[in-house]
Amino acid sequence: MKILKFKRNTAQFIITLFIAMSISSCANEKTKDVEQTSTLPKVDILIVNGTVYSGELKLPEKVNVGICQQSICGIYSPNEKIKAHKTIDASGKLVSPGFIDPHTHSLEELSSQNKNHNLNYLTQGVTTVVNGNDGDSPIDIKAMANKLGRNGIGTNVAFYIGHNSVRKEVMGKAARYSTPEELKYMESIVEQAMLDGALGLSTGLYYVPGTYANTDEVVSLAKVASQFGGIYDTHLRDESTFNIGFEAALDEAINVAEQANIHLHLAHIKALGVDVWGQSQLAIDKISQAHHKGISISADQYPWLASGTKLHSAVMPKWAMADSVQAFHQRLNDPLLSEKLQREILDNIRRRGGPESLLITAFKDKNIVGLTLKQIAKLYDKSAVDTAIYLVQQGEVRVASYNMNVEDVERFMKQPWVVTSSDGTNGHPRKYASFPKKFQTYVKGKKLLSVTEFIHQSSGKTAQILGLADRGFIKKGYKADIIIFDQNDFKANANFSKWNEYSSGIEHVIVNGQHVIENGKFSNKLAGEFVHR
Repeated sequence: MKILKFKRNTAQFIITLFIAMSISSCANEKTKDVEQTSTLPKVDILIVNGTVYSGELKLPEKVNVGICQQSICGIYSPNEKIKAHKTIDASGKLVSPGFIDPHTHSLEELSSQNKNHNLNYLTQGVTTVVNGNDGDSPIDIKAMANKLGRNGIGTNVAFYIGHNSVRKEVMGKAARYSTPEELKYMESIVEQAMLDGALGLSTGLYYVPGTYANTDEVVSLAKVASQFGGIYDTHLRDESTFNIGFEAALDEAINVAEQANIHLHLAHIKALGVDVWGQSQLAIDKISQAHHKGISISADQYPWLASGTKLHSAVMPKWAMADSVQAFHQRLNDPLLSEKLQREILDNIRRRGGPESLLITAFKDKNIVGLTLKQIAKLYDKSAVDTAIYLVQQGEVRVASYNMNVEDVERFMKQPWVVTSSDGTNGHPRKYASFPKKFQTYVKGKKLLSVTEFIHQSSGKTAQILGLADRGFIKKGYKADIIIFDQNDFKANANFSKWNEYSSGIEHVIVNGQHVIENGKFSNKLAGEFVHR
């Protein structure tokens, strides 16, 4: 009996000891789990399971991206444990830096109370837009930046200081060269803009009043921008044969860059009109020669065969538009100038492909929007020239001008120094659909570019050109401007019949670390900010 009792007591002791050890072991494991959890990296947003394109010219990676406040705070391997406040599953999707559009006309929307979300760009995947192009900008960059900050904006914004605006401020629309005193005043305005964070100087030498300036004036102003590390962005004096010709205009731009020791960026590069179709190769060769001489040159391009501008800019002689609108209209109705006007306007219409190639896209009379100049001339029982002269005196008329050759467009697009832009204006689908249009047509369709090349041309390369040091790439320490999209669903919905349709396929957009589009829905967050050079 004593032996049995001893055995029973021993067995109970062993069981008790085993239970105690098990409890202790579990407690230790829980303690370890708590300790491990507390030491895991913590992020606000973690993007997992996506195919990540960094914005560089390299193959994508299967990595996870961590965001802390406004910045990218970590790039992690898929099996690395991270503690995240919010996780976005990007399975089957592309993760890319937010696109940067170096040429927009979006200031009106950003300054508004109902379109400051800039959704037409966010839905294209664009998280940063540039304004002040073609020589047209606010004079006071700092004041405009502060105004937009108070208003709230959906995308980031950067500015050029525009030569046309500066010239108007100093000497109106006078059709003459500037005096030394006037030039000094213009230089002071450019200097202040650069101090306030402008990207550089932009010109629109095709437009009034920039067209009245000589090259020396432009060089002097570009030198000011150069002193601050800015760039020189130009709408060439001529993209066709309107005045000095495409080749000579390109020579002028390269000359400015060389004399001012500044990077040259060619706005919306194109060979415009039948007179210069095929000259894309000549332009590329000229730029390559300049590169070999050590001159830094880049360009942007939108993926459409039709440009967009105002009717008077498209076909009216520049000499007729000097001074004021009243003076312009008086010249149009001056019998002594009639023969000269008729001849020059007719030739300008021819350069753009004829009256059948000029589509009215915006005008106060909605009955003629969507018609060509040829159709309207027939409707009015007038010649195309007389119809144009009549229309420009009735108010602002915007036109889409079908003037480009597909071979030229593709030849430019393949160049490593060309990036994506929209040049977005009302009445033209480029304002709502340029980035998906390029992706659909030239990446998915014609396979002219790879996905890597397209994303590089739309983000990292653009940031490098503009001098945006912390945007354009998915890298640790960079601003968290990130998009997520399905490459099969990323589509342009806008066309020339319905130019203002939002694009589709962008599922998530993060701007400065804030989730502004989630599962395709806008969150009503205005996370954009002014971006300094």
